[in-house]
Amino acid sequence: MKVIYIPFKKKNLIYLAILIAVIVLMGVILYNTKSHDVFNIISIPQPIYKGDESKAMVSFACNVVWGTEYIPPMLDIFREKGIKITFFIGGEWANDNPDLLQQMVKEGHELGNHGYYHKHHSQLSFDENRKEISQTEDIIYELTGVKTVLFAPPYGEFNNTTLKAADSLGYKTIMWSIDTIDWRREGAQVITNRVLKNPHNGAIILMHPVEDTVEALPTIIDELKARGFEIGKVSDVLP
Repeated sequence: MKVIYIPFKKKNLIYLAILIAVIVLMGVILYNTKSHDVFNIISIPQPIYKGDESKAMVSFACNVVWGTEYIPPMLDIFREKGIKITFFIGGEWANDNPDLLQQMVKEGHELGNHGYYHKHHSQLSFDENRKEISQTEDIIYELTGVKTVLFAPPYGEFNNTTLKAADSLGYKTIMWSIDTIDWRREGAQVITNRVLKNPHNGAIILMHPVEDTVEALPTIIDELKARGFEIGKVSDVLP
């Protein structure tokens, strides 16, 4: 049997070449599979579902693209109870209701961005996501002078493209930890029970301008305060 001797240094070069080839091959395979999403997730700021759990405070987040007739009574309740909340505003709604938008700001409430046309953002491209957010930012700023920095995706739908688009515009993406599901119109008591079942520090409580919510709010606010919770804007509970 004939043995071929390869000098030590030449062996090293061969091993190094093989190692490089394997690394390149693995990189190509990884890139062409969904596995590379893992690395994307690490670099993308993730959505916020709740705030600081170290203090007894909750926030109200009200998404506004319809239910205009219920905004005035909601503002009345918040004024009477001495609390400020965050209204996530649809751009189209803002354009159609400048007076109510300005009243929210005048009364000390926080404005967030809810996209312009209430689209399904998980189905939009990067540029389409940016356009929805930036158009809303522009109309809100034009009408109020407020620069929004919090984004609540319509329907709670998002993907990495949505998160990247929001982050590229300087936004934090906001979700919720307690959902009133008030759009189902199941009655004020059902909404009250959902909120009061398990309120927690840093909670972001999602609601909409509907009749049941208007009816439920006084009880919800009073009971949360009785349990020792402060109620504020979303930015108030963020770390």
